[in-house]
Amino acid sequence: MEEESLRLEELLFPSIADVAVLSVDVNDEATIIGARSTAAEAACPDCGSRSARIHGSYLRFPADVPGAGRRVVLCLRVRRFFCPDDSCGRRTFVEQLSGLTRRHSRWTERLSSTHGLPPTEGPGRPGRSR
Repeated sequence: MEEESLRLEELLFPSIADVAVLSVDVNDEATIIGARSTAAEAACPDCGSRSARIHGSYLRFPADVPGAGRRVVLCLRVRRFFCPDDSCGRRTFVEQLSGLTRRHSRWTERLSSTHGLPPTEGPGRPGRSR
């Protein structure tokens, strides 16, 4: 099973480090890929401090590049970390998978690039800068 999982990660996310594919569900309309980060820690986006202290986790569902005529949606488990720097104004932050996700975006970076959008544009929180 571990060898099969490694092949899935190389096939689905060839240029993205620290991601594990947990499941792939294909139906008539969509392919749903369950994934999570394998990184031990993440950096605070405000102060840059690294943290391994997890506050919690939740699921994100960013759309990805279509494949085989079907929508592709990630079911991505992301973790919220505590910032270790007491002087930082951000108490917690959510990990971002470089090359895959950006804050508040409903599309993967791959899908944004296929639409010719800069990584900081596209679907996300309206009326807010990223």
